[in-house]
Amino acid sequence: MPETGKPFEGRVAVVTGSARGIGAAIAMRFAREGARVVVADIDADGAHTTAQKIVSEGGEALGVHADVSKAGDVDQLARAANEAFGVVDTLVNNAGDVTISRHFLDSDEEWWDHFIDTNLKSQYLCIRRFAPQMVEAGRGCIINMSSGGATRSHRGMVAYDASKGGIEALTRGLALELAPYGIRVNTLVPGLIATNPSHLLPEARALRDATVPLGRGGLAEDLAGPAYFLASDDAAYVTGASLVVDGGVLVQQRSPQVETFPVSIFPSVESVVGKS
Repeated sequence: MPETGKPFEGRVAVVTGSARGIGAAIAMRFAREGARVVVADIDADGAHTTAQKIVSEGGEALGVHADVSKAGDVDQLARAANEAFGVVDTLVNNAGDVTISRHFLDSDEEWWDHFIDTNLKSQYLCIRRFAPQMVEAGRGCIINMSSGGATRSHRGMVAYDASKGGIEALTRGLALELAPYGIRVNTLVPGLIATNPSHLLPEARALRDATVPLGRGGLAEDLAGPAYFLASDDAAYVTGASLVVDGGVLVQQRSPQVETFPVSIFPSVESVVGKS
């Protein structure tokens, strides 16, 4: 560990889609651990605001405007990162979109291309641009953001789910191809994460919380620790993996609303403690 006690000292991380939400939480955690962080987002003002928050806490950060679905923007992002901090050894592909629901029979090519470009092509472009730097450095860490849609299905979100399935396939393939160069590639799989909980009505929040076995919906900060782990030396032997961070949502056969053995009939705490 570095003399400062910060395990990421000397690391340079690019986190896409980090103006707010999960990306911002990860960027700030990496900075607190000593990394110099490039905050990249299509929202230029938001990127600069997050970078300023990191600097105000004593970290080093640079806010960069970038639409990472465009190769030219990714090139500009890489140049800005290298000029400011040097070789990038950590990449978090968090940028993506989940907002446009549409039945497949009402879909069009533009809708399909939007999700494939925003969620999947953007990750390819960033990895293709930054991986050679990691090869030269002899080490690197790439974290791709997926979702439950990679292995389960949402109604009205065929294109989104297809893009997320592609991300997990991309992760597995790159884990094999980049391992000989000392580069690890893994996936984070968030669950029901409310990046701005205040935007949920109380009824919607209660329904969401009831769906999660751990009893609450997730927060952006719930992804920061798992991302830190995957990027840290503690995960030095972890590659090609998908780390699910969803409070237990995906392991359910039935949602609590239709469960035949509901939590309400579980043994009480008092009865369990009384048997110990």
